[in-house]
Amino acid sequence: MNARTGKAHLRVGYAPATIDHALSVLAAFYEFHRASGSGPMVSPVPPQSRTGGRPDAHHNPMEPFRLHRRGAYRQKQPDRLPRAVPDDVIDDVFASLGCHRDRALAGMFLSSGARAAEMLGMTVADAHPGDGRIWVRTKGLGGIKQACPASPEAFGWLALYLGEMADEGLRPGPDEPLWWTRRRPWRPLTYTALRALLNRVNDRIGTNISWHELRHTLCLRLIADPQVSLVDVQQVMRHRWITTTGGYLRPQPDEVIAKVHEHYTRPKPAPQPLDGWDYDPQDLADVFGDA
Repeated sequence: MNARTGKAHLRVGYAPATIDHALSVLAAFYEFHRASGSGPMVSPVPPQSRTGGRPDAHHNPMEPFRLHRRGAYRQKQPDRLPRAVPDDVIDDVFASLGCHRDRALAGMFLSSGARAAEMLGMTVADAHPGDGRIWVRTKGLGGIKQACPASPEAFGWLALYLGEMADEGLRPGPDEPLWWTRRRPWRPLTYTALRALLNRVNDRIGTNISWHELRHTLCLRLIADPQVSLVDVQQVMRHRWITTTGGYLRPQPDEVIAKVHEHYTRPKPAPQPLDGWDYDPQDLADVFGDA
């Protein structure tokens, strides 16, 4: 567990979610070839439950309910809460970035909630400082671009980055990629280079954050703002279902612990001595009626 972020380090081997995802992909592969008659008649991949069905399949109310057990090789996945990056860690991240491009990237991630693939897929024409928004290709929409808000600070770093590139002789056109490497020969920034950038920052300040956690940070910040509704947060995060956004409403462990500590340390009111005991006159009037 990292002492600064409270996030567990990656363990050796595959994560439970990776194993379950690989099994689901293999099951779909064999099911496709079984249905088309080009493969074996029985899938070698074990089903999701030992009863042969899906644990989340619709239950017939006319039949008794039976508990499902996980199928062979299926992993039990922990219920992971969305985790925000602490403010002091974000300050250290920006302080450790050494160029305008990296500061613009971090500012865009933190203020827009864009995913890494969406950010790297931006073109120069996708940034609209006058409107305070950027356009990204959201996954699952067939390449349709959607608007995301971005902070004035992020656009300020972006302007400095574009000016720095122009001084060095790189002037990409409106339809060319927005993010480029800093060394010649110039190439569009890739996910491997983007991840290596953050890994260097993590080693420098002793953390283990990821770019996607900046998206979680934005979502939790917006939900904590009473002036922003849950529907507004859904629109900013571009969640397909409101239930996905509602998952961020669960209290964070750090907040719960802080509130409980406040409860323990809160001064308790001193007990007031009783002068005597008597019936409430209004209660007597309700029982006996008006005199």
